[in-house]
Amino acid sequence: MKIGFVSLGCPKNQLDTEVMLHEIATAGYEITAEETEADIVIINTCAFIESAKKEAIDNIIDIGWLKENRSLKGIIVTGCLSERYRDSIFEELPEVDAVLGVGSIHNIVDAIKAVERGERYSSYEPNDCVKLGGDRVLTTPDHAAYLKIAEGCDNRCTYCAIPSIRGKFRSRPIEDIVAEAKQLEGLGVKELTLVAQDVTRYGIDLYGEYKLAELLHAITEATKIPWVRILYCYPDKITDSLIAEMRDNDRVLKYIDLPLQHISDKMLRRMNRHGGSEKIKEVIAKLRKEIPDIVIRTTFIVGFPGETEEDFEELCEFVKETRFEHMGAFTYSREEGTPAYDFPDQIDEQIKQDRCDILMRLQMQIDAERNEKLVHKTIKVLCEDYDVVSETYYGRSYMDAPEIDGKVFFTAKKKIKPGTFVTVKTDYAEDYDLIGHAAE
Repeated sequence: MKIGFVSLGCPKNQLDTEVMLHEIATAGYEITAEETEADIVIINTCAFIESAKKEAIDNIIDIGWLKENRSLKGIIVTGCLSERYRDSIFEELPEVDAVLGVGSIHNIVDAIKAVERGERYSSYEPNDCVKLGGDRVLTTPDHAAYLKIAEGCDNRCTYCAIPSIRGKFRSRPIEDIVAEAKQLEGLGVKELTLVAQDVTRYGIDLYGEYKLAELLHAITEATKIPWVRILYCYPDKITDSLIAEMRDNDRVLKYIDLPLQHISDKMLRRMNRHGGSEKIKEVIAKLRKEIPDIVIRTTFIVGFPGETEEDFEELCEFVKETRFEHMGAFTYSREEGTPAYDFPDQIDEQIKQDRCDILMRLQMQIDAERNEKLVHKTIKVLCEDYDVVSETYYGRSYMDAPEIDGKVFFTAKKKIKPGTFVTVKTDYAEDYDLIGHAAE
């Protein structure tokens, strides 16, 4: 019996996929990367916003074609889509044979066995009771891995369905995370990226205080992993101790992801974001003062209900003034089951898209100017692989997170193994990427 896997959504979802892959392999099933060869395909879905739901449904329908026209015997749907729409998956998507909620990922082998027997199967254990951590099969390159330090969310932003899907926020103990980091080091991981819905909240439920700084210190004390990166930090929870750890610990990358979503105080209140515009500006100023070479990534939502032209103009001016190293903009997605779904003053879709385009054009200019300043500089790059089309190696500097930021393409006179750190002299910039050559 061959099992295929499609994993959609964020790195946190990818980690659930890796845990399920390990349980499937341990049970003796063969895992195949080719869906056309599989007897059963498992689709681990995202359902955060409308586009993610559409991607998940499209994948289910596409795989369903294999069931009708090839030898595929069954489809199992897991993850956020099955959790969020548990009452309608079988009815709306009859090609699906089994569904698991986010609290039931450890029942994946039972689901496979049920499908083998020709039975329909569903399991929805409480979403906040799933075991955190555990053995997994890495789906990232050998030199990089994600490590989930917490699950769930308590922030209750008015546009977000994650708390209802993933449950309340709960941290893993420091010793548990450190033990996994040591295992990953043993597998050759050179870059470890810590993820959670809100990494800055880490520890408050277990220890009564924010413990991200202590966790970073413990990981770098217990391992020799060269790069440790953090994603998804909230400005109101960035402590002086976290800033100090990032500043003073050479192996904690000077990179921070702050999903700010807006800068207008009116919009921040409507979104139920914690910490207003002054707090956001204060934290950014402190980060840049204490860590001069820090790279700040952020995301913004445009077209949220009630966003006026004045609110949007305030956001544009903030982006111009702050000059984020990386920025993404998204149109507001109206999600049923969230408070904002019923808000008055919903914005026209075309206006949303126009605002998103304007904001991204602003950032593209900022990115171009920033990259030009990096030309003819020498930077440290973690080599990821060789690109046969351009006949160059590529990798990332500390300034670029996996999968979401730019890359550094470079030539070299000798063969470079993926996972090797290389000193690269940049020659020119192209869009979001840098192009250069390995320094002698």
